[in-house]
Amino acid sequence: MAAPSSLDELIAALRCLPGVGPRSAQRMAHHLLQHDRKNAARLARAVERALSTLCHCACCNTFSEEEICARCANPRRDASRLCVVETPADLAMIEQTHSYDGLYYVLMGRLSPLDGIGPRELGLDRLLARADDGRVREVILATNFTNEGEVTAATLATLLTARGLTVSRLSRGVPVGGELEHVDIGTIAQALAERRTLS
Repeated sequence: MAAPSSLDELIAALRCLPGVGPRSAQRMAHHLLQHDRKNAARLARAVERALSTLCHCACCNTFSEEEICARCANPRRDASRLCVVETPADLAMIEQTHSYDGLYYVLMGRLSPLDGIGPRELGLDRLLARADDGRVREVILATNFTNEGEVTAATLATLLTARGLTVSRLSRGVPVGGELEHVDIGTIAQALAERRTLS
């Protein structure tokens, strides 16, 4: 006997989440319907509310309920530094370090020619306009160290330096508290290449 179409639709909807395959989606759907209907309803309301209230900040492109998010509207942030990240989750991780007080621009992705994501699909023109606002002096490229992230950083570096901006990139290396014997050789090689002089 075939499953009810509404159950199939729920399972298909859950599969859109990253890392969720058919079996995981099926388990989640059955759990929500059989054991946690209250939180299933809460989840549905939260998704519906987020879809109806969230937009992209006109300055940094992250999710916001206002046209300009609170971070961009904060006069205490250093407007001369702009950190470019791939996702709002990356922005949140940098904020958790409490070591950066500048502003951000969220790409909402990365260049991936094989997936058909080029400069136009990523909206790089908006980033370039943001970086050309007359206040930005340094752009920090904090894209991930994946092949796509590296291509994105290299492309942005070329476009931004042509506009006379200082461009920097997050450094790579041995993690804090890491022991060399447990670090992969590529990371060690990169840490050696990007070593700095101690004063």
